[in-house]
Amino acid sequence: MAEGARRAEGGRVGGPGGAGPRRDAAAALVIRRTRPEEHEALSALALRSKGHWGYPPEFLEACREELRYDAETCGSELMWAAERDGTVLGIVRLAPVAGAPDLPGPPEALELEALFVDPPAIGTGCGRLLLEHALAQARARGVRRVLLDADPGAESFYRRFGAVRIGSAPSGSIPGRMLPRLEYRLGDEAEAAGL
Repeated sequence: MAEGARRAEGGRVGGPGGAGPRRDAAAALVIRRTRPEEHEALSALALRSKGHWGYPPEFLEACREELRYDAETCGSELMWAAERDGTVLGIVRLAPVAGAPDLPGPPEALELEALFVDPPAIGTGCGRLLLEHALAQARARGVRRVLLDADPGAESFYRRFGAVRIGSAPSGSIPGRMLPRLEYRLGDEAEAAGL
């Protein structure tokens, strides 16, 4: 474990601003910030994860650029990896909402820009832990809503954890394709529910 990092008890976020790893004893996963030098490996993981939904190669190729993460993005404070025994099994990223005004104080909303799990780790709880971590980080920053455009195959996953469909949004990769637009509300009611 990195110097100064803390393990969290009971699956809670460790360290200020999520700097410390988060560990879930049942899953033996550590959630930590991603690192700039991982950008190529994390981009490949995102593409493999997208392929889990059975899309043909030409569809995945059309998504490749949108799923590419550069070193700066991977070094940001809003992107995390879940790893077990030194192997990254998934990633999650929050980002400012496109077009939102730059006002003082915490933003009203953040975008869940990415949540990808390597296919062999799908169904192991890795995605749930990454989602919970991202929502906890948003809440810790004073954010009240987290928005996302879900892959249609993953919509039920997000809804199972409290997301509400608020509309549709165009795909950033495939012209004419619409994606479910979802929202998590992080107010007092959501906190009481443990989200």
